[in-house]
Amino acid sequence: MPQPASDFDVIVLGAGASGLMCAATAGQRGRRVLVLERANRIGKKILMSGGGRCNFTNYSVEADNFISANPHFCKSALKRYNQWDFISMVGSYAIDYEERKHQQLFCRDSAKPILDMLENECLQAQVDIRTHCELSSVERQESGGFTLQVEQQGRPVTLRCQSLVVATGGLSIPTLGGSGIGYQLAEQFGLKLTPRHAGLVPFTFSDQFKAVCERLAGLALDVDVSCNGQHFSEAMLFTHRGLSGPAMLQISNYWHSGDTLRVDLLPSLDAAQWLLDEKQHQPRSRLKTRLCIHLAKSLVAELQTLWWPADDDTALAEMPDRQLREIGALLNGWQL
Repeated sequence: MPQPASDFDVIVLGAGASGLMCAATAGQRGRRVLVLERANRIGKKILMSGGGRCNFTNYSVEADNFISANPHFCKSALKRYNQWDFISMVGSYAIDYEERKHQQLFCRDSAKPILDMLENECLQAQVDIRTHCELSSVERQESGGFTLQVEQQGRPVTLRCQSLVVATGGLSIPTLGGSGIGYQLAEQFGLKLTPRHAGLVPFTFSDQFKAVCERLAGLALDVDVSCNGQHFSEAMLFTHRGLSGPAMLQISNYWHSGDTLRVDLLPSLDAAQWLLDEKQHQPRSRLKTRLCIHLAKSLVAELQTLWWPADDDTALAEMPDRQLREIGALLNGWQL
């Protein structure tokens, strides 16, 4: 007898990248699979990732690239399915992509072909995908499996499955479907939760530094940023609210409230020694004039206000070596 429409082997909560990939894999193994998505469409975060072009993997993916309480988990996961397996699937769909810094792979035009690929993999595996589905409750059945109460476009639906996959993502960007339902389910079924904090996020400021960022909004420069023994050499972007860009997004994973960020604005220079050399070779020049060789004029103006406000018209020859060393130390180690 055919299964009732409400019974499935696997139900996947969340139609993001991991949920769709899991559903397609389960369907290819002959399972009857249903994907439930609370948003009005699938894969919203895929479409916005990588500035809309989706950094779908890297040529180099190692266990050390992952942050986990169990560092050995990703080793076994990567052995079973690695970046080359995914790159092969992308190639089979003739998706045009390019390599960027740090061996990152991005779609050339938009992220949509990646989402289309995952959706097509699900369709080929006869996976049922439903949007506008709000989960009301999950209960474990005495005979095994789970019973779900769901509101599908305002209509109550009861669903049953043997295996339930929670791929609801984290708390970020609620407008794209992010919620805390995954944490609630983990607590309901006695799964251990690790402490939560923001990661892969920009830094925002509420003190006087916010005004500096507002005036420099849109300016990007390559920096070396460090915190808690970790450092990244990437671009930093000033925004109207604070600091963003790849360098700041990466280091945010290691920053906790109260920690200090160290930003090297001239990572290719020993700034103190360079300033002393400039004093010898360009004694009549002003400090801001020489710094504009390496940094944007607008940024130099802000740094002058912060670090040497009284020496706008002072020639380098008239500035003490000690002062130049202090400014050089700040350029190589600006603490925020």
